[in-house]
Amino acid sequence: MAKKQKVKTPLLYKLLGPAMAIPAGIVVKKAADTAWTKVRGYPPPKNPAAPGVTWPDALAWAAVSGALYAAGRLVAANAAATVYQKVTGKLPPGVNADSAA
Repeated sequence: MAKKQKVKTPLLYKLLGPAMAIPAGIVVKKAADTAWTKVRGYPPPKNPAAPGVTWPDALAWAAVSGALYAAGRLVAANAAATVYQKVTGKLPPGVNADSAA
């Protein structure tokens, strides 16, 4: 069996990830907190494992924040790949045109 060759990730792409993820994380946190407060009428639990936080609140917060953070991560990764492709003219390592199918 042939060994898979390791692809070196370019520095530009390594820098684009956090550059896109940090603002996306801030926006997602504010959106999650605002949505929770609007729907529930009180702020989300800061620590869902803390005494006094009910199971329904802990589970709901985990679901809401998890879904929003996953979506934010997807948006940030897509934006980083798009910027990398515009700057270099090629897709980032590990991303290929046929992976959308």
